[in-house]
Amino acid sequence: MPSTHTVEILKSAILLEKKGKAFYGQVAAQASHPEVKRFFELMADEEVQHINILTGQFKSYRDTERFTPVDTPDTADNIADKVLTSDLVDAIAAADYEAAAISAAMAMEKKAIRLYADRAATAEDPEEKALYDWLSRWEQSHLSFLSDLDREITERIWHDNNFWMF
Repeated sequence: MPSTHTVEILKSAILLEKKGKAFYGQVAAQASHPEVKRFFELMADEEVQHINILTGQFKSYRDTERFTPVDTPDTADNIADKVLTSDLVDAIAAADYEAAAISAAMAMEKKAIRLYADRAATAEDPEEKALYDWLSRWEQSHLSFLSDLDREITERIWHDNNFWMF
């Protein structure tokens, strides 16, 4: 019989990714600037990729009590390389809702990192450990990118409003 704890972790992970997809999709739907819309659509697409992988693992574990090897995409080929432009920073800095969404997204990514890193540390199945290690690294790359974006937006807002002390 499958471990209840392992199943609960998988369910929590799938739900967390679905919430992320819904959040990013909603922000994309409300964005008026094309680059901002594209950024949040790409973030939602990455959450779908995670949902699909986790759902496959859930089915495998439910049926066989094992995780299966997954051909996980390289986290280095992430969203930052696709969309980070000064136009994106300008557009988000000019839009209060999208700028606030970056902070909310950072909180979601931190929660995902914590869940995945904790499970990777306790997993006994090597494939499960590899999955959660990979997800933790991927979410860390999201958080790093979002943190850099947040910092640039903050500096841009400070500069535009003459908040600099020097």
